[in-house]
Amino acid sequence: MKTILFCFTLFISVSISAQSSFTPQDAKHLVDTFFEGFHKGDTLIMRSTLANKVQLQTAFSTKDGVAKITEGSVTDLLLAIAKRPADQKWDERLLDYKVSIDGNLAHVWTPYEFWVNGNFSHCGANAFTIAKSDTGWKIVHLIDSRRREGCTE
Repeated sequence: MKTILFCFTLFISVSISAQSSFTPQDAKHLVDTFFEGFHKGDTLIMRSTLANKVQLQTAFSTKDGVAKITEGSVTDLLLAIAKRPADQKWDERLLDYKVSIDGNLAHVWTPYEFWVNGNFSHCGANAFTIAKSDTGWKIVHLIDSRRREGCTE
C-alpha cells in the first residue's frame, strides 16, 4: 500500500510540475500575441501580454555615429498604435526566436525587419524579458535596436 501511495504521489507531483512549466513555445506564443495586437492595431491584445510596469528602451546610433539609448512608455507605445492612420500598415517581420528560460524568468531575442506600407524601413533586434507574476507570464522589459546598415532586406 505504501508503494502504491508513493507512486501515486510521485505521479501527481510530476504532472503538476509539468503543467506549470513555461516552455520556449509558450515564450514564442507570448511574443507572437504581442505582435498580433501590434499588427492589428489592437492595444487590448498587446496590453494582455504586458506586466503592469514595463520598461521600454531603444538602442540606436545617431547619423553622427553616437550611440544612444532612449526610454519609452507603454502609454506612448499603445497610443501610437491606437492612433496609427488606417492607411498606414506597419509590418514587423520576426526573423528568428532565441529563447532562454530559468525558473520564473525568460528571455526572447528576435531579429526583425520593419516595413511600412510594403517599403523597407529598418532592421534590428528585440530583446524581451518575460517574468512570471501572480497574473501569469508577462513582458516586463522590451529593448529594441534600430539600424539601416547591414540589413538583409
